[in-house]
Amino acid sequence: MQQKLKGARFRWINEMLYTTTGDRAFDMVQKDPAIFEEYHRGFSSQVEKWPVNPIDVFIGYLKKSSKKLVVADMGCGEAGIAAAVGNQHEIHSFDLVAHNKYITPCNIANVPMERDTADVVIFSLALMGTDFLKFIREANRILRKGGELKIAEVVSRIPDIDGFVKALEGQGFKHTHKDASNKMFIMLDFVKTKNPPASFNANSTLLKPCIYKRR
Repeated sequence: MQQKLKGARFRWINEMLYTTTGDRAFDMVQKDPAIFEEYHRGFSSQVEKWPVNPIDVFIGYLKKSSKKLVVADMGCGEAGIAAAVGNQHEIHSFDLVAHNKYITPCNIANVPMERDTADVVIFSLALMGTDFLKFIREANRILRKGGELKIAEVVSRIPDIDGFVKALEGQGFKHTHKDASNKMFIMLDFVKTKNPPASFNANSTLLKPCIYKRR
């Protein structure tokens, strides 16, 4: 019974994070940080069932770089990237709560980094808000021109890949690579080519919320 209650609580938190704005999610977990802890305990139990964790793919990519990179890990969870390659690269880890020493708490639509300073911005299953395009625009702001935007998302969240790519290209990026070899996740790479337009529609329906089935 207790496990069922924990599962129900995780599903509720997960659904809330996917169906609200970044500002509302940040305000909610600041008022009750236990929500974030409960979510990540449930999320970790899900990760154990995956054949591949996208974070490991990003870590492998960064380990191969001979150049010291400035990396922003947006919606970093437990900051696994910083823990793995923080001695090789300058990693800035952002999420709703400072779960450990690596993390700066914030809404990832407004992170404390200067404009044009990052070489790489990573979203590993982190485009959770209904206003996710604000997160993308923030990635554009902090990336230098030619910097890389790397995204991993659940395949079922993106019913229209071409439409999703077009929307991001409309925010100042060029699509460079797609890896759809994994049945669960899709990996998309972009480079920053220019600043985004001044006006945009923040509430996009191009990403479906990732809602776990009730049992």
